[in-house]
Amino acid sequence: MTPSILNHHLEKTLSRGRVAATAPAGCPDISLYLFDPAVLEGPVSHDEAQAVVAAPAYWSFCWASGQVLAAFILDNPHLVRGETVLDFGSGSGIVAIAAAMAGARAAIACDIDPAALDAAAANARLNGVHIDLCRDWNTRPEGIGVVTAADVLYDPENRPLLSDFPRMAPRVLLADSRMRELGDDRYRQQAVVEARTWPDLQEFEEFNRVRIYRAETGAGG
Repeated sequence: MTPSILNHHLEKTLSRGRVAATAPAGCPDISLYLFDPAVLEGPVSHDEAQAVVAAPAYWSFCWASGQVLAAFILDNPHLVRGETVLDFGSGSGIVAIAAAMAGARAAIACDIDPAALDAAAANARLNGVHIDLCRDWNTRPEGIGVVTAADVLYDPENRPLLSDFPRMAPRVLLADSRMRELGDDRYRQQAVVEARTWPDLQEFEEFNRVRIYRAETGAGG
């Protein structure tokens, strides 16, 4: 997978769109092909702005929660070492890449956006690791030992996943900056870390405070 393919995906919504290799400040040990803000030196046309809003390329930014969870995994490799890890809503793939770097037996990036999976594959190659790809959560492989997810609760339709994840794997690692309370006692807060989206989108300060949770259920299947 090459950056030119990612540029092609970006150009569908922003004609000048391109990626550049960069290391997010919240997890500098991992490099990613992300949106290059230098292309925005000139004004964005109305049509381009509408296209970006209608179909944002989430994978071309590394959100604060993804950076924090990836760094947490690199700092605590025992949580994934030897396990099959599935990262739900993987976006750029940073968390799956961190799992692979930390010694996971298999690291799987799961995302419904084909462009995101292309990005995850390209970013894994950039970091010299292998990850597997999954296009549909409902067709995930069996034997998942750890489910990871970062910033997936912004969509209320995803909230039931809080109950689903512990039934699917004996360990869940979750990072979120949108919900102050999960309302589920199975999730134990591990840390609160400040981070910013990369490249910086100048989001509200409250969205830069990431909470990391861990659930140990002994379940799975």
